[in-house]
Amino acid sequence: MFGELEGTGFEVLDPRFAACFVGHARVERLWSGGRWLEGPAWFGAGRYLVWSDIPNNRMMRLDETDGSVSVFRAPSNNSNGNTVDTQGRLVTCEHLTRRVTRTEHDGSVTVIADRFGGKRFNSPNDVVVASDGGIWFTDPSYGIMHDYEGDYGEAEIDGCHVYRVDPLSGVVSKVADDFDKPNGLAFSPDESALYIADTGGTHRDEGPRHIRRLVLGTDGRLSGSTIFAECTSGFFDGFRVDRAGRLWTSAADGVHCYDPDGTLIGKIQIPELVSNLTFGGPRRNRLFITATTSLYAVYVTANGLRLG
Repeated sequence: MFGELEGTGFEVLDPRFAACFVGHARVERLWSGGRWLEGPAWFGAGRYLVWSDIPNNRMMRLDETDGSVSVFRAPSNNSNGNTVDTQGRLVTCEHLTRRVTRTEHDGSVTVIADRFGGKRFNSPNDVVVASDGGIWFTDPSYGIMHDYEGDYGEAEIDGCHVYRVDPLSGVVSKVADDFDKPNGLAFSPDESALYIADTGGTHRDEGPRHIRRLVLGTDGRLSGSTIFAECTSGFFDGFRVDRAGRLWTSAADGVHCYDPDGTLIGKIQIPELVSNLTFGGPRRNRLFITATTSLYAVYVTANGLRLG
């Protein structure tokens, strides 16, 4: 643990953000030594955090009980996004193998999805599990654009889309096909909406750099897409929603917090480019933040919506 850091802290942009933290809370750097960290996922039963170090082709593990960090899996198939399913199992997006997998309780790995319509995915990026067990994931092309985060390769699918895996049949359905580079995603507290980031601006002039809000119907269909927020610093990547419906997202200058009405109410300044975050700790009030080379954490008064 490196302790309090210069260049970090809470920036209040709206009075509503002041209720999200206590005045003496400080950002801590818990570990450093990665190349591009991503996909933090919290496992409450074991009090540990797992995250990806994509270019180094490994997954890391923090034991919160003693602060130790170790390699969880290597090689990891250039894993990116991770989450926890309704049975407490790890669900992972893998760039190298262009698939989504589940790690069973005995440590074995099950392939959840690796193709749609007989064609391989681009490079599954981020994933979330709904309360019914359905697995939703994004599939941009970042992992096949070069050899740094996967293997350079040709796209087999006609674009970058969002998919859902049925929890009973295992059938993969395309649920959104109008994104440039779909990235992070998360449900609203009542699962009436799905938020999805589009980072198309990373490789296309005037491309999107926003989070969209889509209405999720009782039939599982998405509709009524609107832009929830435009990124004011870099791009949105991974994000989570707390119990009050606030959206906490990565950005170039740290973590941005949005009220459910779409107002940017505050920031947590981080001295590296932030990729993703998740709520953890016994009360899910510790925000774990993956940045370029380091893992950070800070206690907030908000509570995470669910594990993962």
